[in-house]
Amino acid sequence: MKNKALCAVAALLICGTMAFISPDTAMAAQSTNESSLSSGEYIATIDKLVNINKEHGSDEVLLQAQIGEKYQILEDMGDGWLKVQVGDRYGYLPVDDNATVSTMSEEDKQAVEALAANQSSKRQQVVDYALQFLGGRYSYGGTDPHTGVDCSGFTRYVMQYGAGVSLPHSSGGQAGSGIGISADQMRPGDLICYGNGSRINHVAMYIGNGQIVHASTYETGIKISNWNYRPPVKIVNVLGD
Repeated sequence: MKNKALCAVAALLICGTMAFISPDTAMAAQSTNESSLSSGEYIATIDKLVNINKEHGSDEVLLQAQIGEKYQILEDMGDGWLKVQVGDRYGYLPVDDNATVSTMSEEDKQAVEALAANQSSKRQQVVDYALQFLGGRYSYGGTDPHTGVDCSGFTRYVMQYGAGVSLPHSSGGQAGSGIGISADQMRPGDLICYGNGSRINHVAMYIGNGQIVHASTYETGIKISNWNYRPPVKIVNVLGD
């Protein structure tokens, strides 16, 4: 199966509209050790803005890939789709006319690592920014953690000034922003929305290690809680990476 996958990617390298690799290079790829594909020996370089989807055959978006970004290819899914590594996750890229496929160079590896590090650093910066407000006052309708905020006022302020992301001032509105994700996909900086049934009435920010930071109540103010202290209604990625 691995050899078949390698041959499929090699075929993409030869005749795919997204790639410009010589036949000699592709033939060399076919004779590469079986582990080449799984170890990320091929790279997709994004040529125009394109969505990477969560699942093969699904329209659910994982993130929007930017021009010039590089993603390791994990598997050729056929019909112009590639399974690619996205940080510590994976997604599905429609490669035709959207990306150039080539064998991975050392420079490509460094670019992939830099992209992952940048995404991780951005998220940690947002978490660090939010945590400086621990113990701050809760105030219904408040928009500034220096003087008092409610739950959505807090996440809105943190995202605006910690990450440059604009959000509406309501938990329901924030639940409709960004990309919905599952609990096993959430990372620091994602928003977790809570409610009664399907009605959302509270929002918090995930900070990692199974914890959230949120403007909770008048009694506790801005505090840290376990992410599932209440059953979440929805989890959203508003940072876009």
